[in-house]
Amino acid sequence: MSPDLVFAVCAAAFGLAIGSFLNVVIYRLPKMMEAEWQAQCAELAGRGLEPAPRFNLLVPGSHCPSCKTPLRVRDNVPLVSYFASGGRCAHCGAAISARYPVVEAITAVLSAWVAWRFGFGVPGLAALAFTFALIALTFIDADTTLLPDNLTLPLLWAGLLLNTAGTFAPLPEAVVGAAAGYLILWSIYWLFKLVTGKEGMGYGDFKLLAALGAWFGWKMLLPILLLSSVVGAAVGMILLVLARRGRDIPIPFGPYLAAAGFIALLYGQDIAGRLVPL
Repeated sequence: MSPDLVFAVCAAAFGLAIGSFLNVVIYRLPKMMEAEWQAQCAELAGRGLEPAPRFNLLVPGSHCPSCKTPLRVRDNVPLVSYFASGGRCAHCGAAISARYPVVEAITAVLSAWVAWRFGFGVPGLAALAFTFALIALTFIDADTTLLPDNLTLPLLWAGLLLNTAGTFAPLPEAVVGAAAGYLILWSIYWLFKLVTGKEGMGYGDFKLLAALGAWFGWKMLLPILLLSSVVGAAVGMILLVLARRGRDIPIPFGPYLAAAGFIALLYGQDIAGRLVPL
């Protein structure tokens, strides 16, 4: 068995475990942010909040959302536990969301793909971390229309640090990519607001595109924007037609940026060479 194949298999197994943790991040991080905002608002208003139980990514431990029973080790094995229990809690019989195994399976498959593409080394390990962050951002934005600074800003700085050694792009291109990525969407946001009086996107989108620019350089910004816009427009039309979704209901742009960023990770050099031959 080749070393690349061994790394891909190990990455898939590791991806299953990380996918289970990403489910926790996707569910809890927005709630942690909301609690922090409430605390800040209470402080500004000069009133106190009632003490709340500890709630973070580690506490409380994994439990059934319906009956709150803590999960045993055998109830928390990625994919296996879900299908072994028939998608229901072993204690109360409540249905468990299919989101959990879906996130675990996606993380495993994408991890194997990335590991096979890059092989073992700094680029491969960095690409895995990048993929995990994009998965978390995709599902959080889909659920809440939020792209947390806790994820986008570390992603931006990680891209710049990695590219001090030119891991994915020359450092000057990465710095320009970060600045230009933010300013492009910031400019579109204000232009749209001046013309329509409405907000077309959130600041998290600016930061995510800045992070993608920091990872892959300014030459990848145009392909990323084109890919994300085309996919976003197509999905938006499908939602309007099939789901009868109202035009005033916001459609998160983050998942499409993340998908385009993942494509840039795997095939960015080929794409940029054709669209921006500089």
